[in-house]
Amino acid sequence: MTATRREFLAAVASTVALSVTPPGPAPKRTGKRYAMLIDVEKCFGCMACVVACAAENNVPLGVFRTWIEQLEKPDGTRLFIPKQCNHCDDPPCVPPCPTHATYVTPDGLVLVNDELCISCGACIEACPYGARYRNPVKGVADKCTFCEHRIAEGLLPACVDACPTGARVFGPLTEDNELSRTVRSRPTQVLKPHTGAEPMIFYLSLPDEVNR
Repeated sequence: MTATRREFLAAVASTVALSVTPPGPAPKRTGKRYAMLIDVEKCFGCMACVVACAAENNVPLGVFRTWIEQLEKPDGTRLFIPKQCNHCDDPPCVPPCPTHATYVTPDGLVLVNDELCISCGACIEACPYGARYRNPVKGVADKCTFCEHRIAEGLLPACVDACPTGARVFGPLTEDNELSRTVRSRPTQVLKPHTGAEPMIFYLSLPDEVNR
């Protein structure tokens, strides 16, 4: 999409946003329903996941699809909390998009159609996790895709593949695997559960302070 065309669509969207056909019901999760499990106790902040993600997805300098936040507890213990798009089951970023560029696949991936995105920023503002940004090169909203292109080839997301401690586990919740067994058998946490977004990134040993 040319810059001129995107600018034209942005102008149209800003003036007739209320008349745009609202998105229909979310697609039924007929696919594998991919999710991720992150064990905070196994992460030591090496940044291998961040580097692998940037290299795999050509992430421009200054923005991130995944990042690691640090938390220092009163006893001096330092924890590392990997974060990224949560590919929510009820994603708040989807309804505000005036062109339906942000959508959910049957497998539960929350993606952005670059050809439809007009970079209005509605989805960026709606994300409660700060996981979206304007790609300064492509001029569209961007975010983690769970490395959709790698999944299609039977590979793991780059961040999972690069983690030296196995802190990240990826797979379909609908199948019998390490991720689904862990989510069923152990107490897991999610970020900002009060939003009702039903995030599909589950954490082990996530400190309560993160959600305060």
